[in-house]
Amino acid sequence: MNKIFWFRAMGILMFLAMIAVFSVIAMLLWNALMPGLFGLSALSYWQAAGLLVLARILFGGLGLGHWGHGGFHHYHGNALREKWLNMSDEERKEFLRSNWKRRSNEGGENEHS
Repeated sequence: MNKIFWFRAMGILMFLAMIAVFSVIAMLLWNALMPGLFGLSALSYWQAAGLLVLARILFGGLGLGHWGHGGFHHYHGNALREKWLNMSDEERKEFLRSNWKRRSNEGGENEHS
């Protein structure tokens, strides 16, 4: 088999392993805190996994981009990246220099005023 197949297969396995680990952590935290604090029942592993999926849908959106990088930030991050890649070395230096000056002056203006 080729390297791309194995790379993708390992990526999928790592993703599934992360979900499993986060589900166990969510289950342990819930079971350690919620029954004692609020009188709620303990969660099983699958209930914890489902709770994580529900939280992702409700609070993180469906994220059509990368996991955790969907929505507004995802698209504007790509635009900035494209702009950066199309700059010459001199343009990049000037961009960084002007950005650094702007950021350093934001705090300095308030101190001297």
